[in-house]
Amino acid sequence: MNIVTLLPFIVLIGAMFLMTRSAKRKQQAAAQMRNDMQPGTGVRTIGGMYATVKEVNEETVLLDAGPGVELLFAKNAIGAVLGDDEYNRIVHGIEHDLKNDDAVVPDDASSLTGTDEPSDDASAASDDKPIDLGKKDAADEPAGETETEAAEVNAEESKKTDGESGAK
Repeated sequence: MNIVTLLPFIVLIGAMFLMTRSAKRKQQAAAQMRNDMQPGTGVRTIGGMYATVKEVNEETVLLDAGPGVELLFAKNAIGAVLGDDEYNRIVHGIEHDLKNDDAVVPDDASSLTGTDEPSDDASAASDDKPIDLGKKDAADEPAGETETEAAEVNAEESKKTDGESGAK
């Protein structure tokens, strides 16, 4: 057989090998995580329930889900072992700041200028006449100029049409 015909099969077998190898590594990491659980650790089950590990056995884990609520789960049902900060943030809503910045961002710019009153520049700018960027209406212009301009435009159009009709 030719090497070109075997190449797709070799690539397919190589891809399957790499996929199974990465899946096996993920399974081993998950098993190691479950074996490293200790009482007092916060966990999330595969069903999405957050609880604290109370007791770890060979195949099962006893979880404390609240006051007086103890649940027995299989070790395989533990989806993630959480760190203390993450568990407290999710379950109790306690935010642990890694940075302790005392700088507060102001809600408005008045605190940056040192006065709480609006400046006179802002009120003066609002009194100005608005700038009209559109075309002027015929009613805004004097009547004499409008009629003269209209006559000039009509004369130019008639010259263009005469020249075009002769060229055709």
